[in-house]
Amino acid sequence: MLKLTENYADKPVGELPMLFQRILQNTIHDHFRRQKVRSAWTTVLSALGQKDDEEDFDPLETLPAKADSNWSADPADAHQQAQVVALVEQALARLPTRQRQAFLLRYWEELDVAETAAAMGCSEGSVKTHCSRAVHALAEMLKAKGISL
Repeated sequence: MLKLTENYADKPVGELPMLFQRILQNTIHDHFRRQKVRSAWTTVLSALGQKDDEEDFDPLETLPAKADSNWSADPADAHQQAQVVALVEQALARLPTRQRQAFLLRYWEELDVAETAAAMGCSEGSVKTHCSRAVHALAEMLKAKGISL
């Protein structure tokens, strides 16, 4: 509310709800981005604790490889996966804004339906509809490119 009053006090009253909704969505997105970055750094930094009894201590050896990491994958497979990810990102960019928001909040940020509805300022049914339409549209776009998931 403070951002709205500080930055948009001169706007007509009819535009304020829409501006407030956008400010709220951006603030929520910023919060989750910061949370993701902070948790990544605290995990990495906490795993890098020095071991006093070893001279040749390598902090990278303390970090376990993720089970789903591509570290040991075949380079051809890694390249193919990178191409598929690029196609998915292009397909996401072509989705309508609300569908893209719902899809990213639900499946990328892993919010539940209620949290997504609150972030988007709509009903839970609208979130489900937007997500369903986004999934079907993405599937069609990727199928047209020859990718079946």
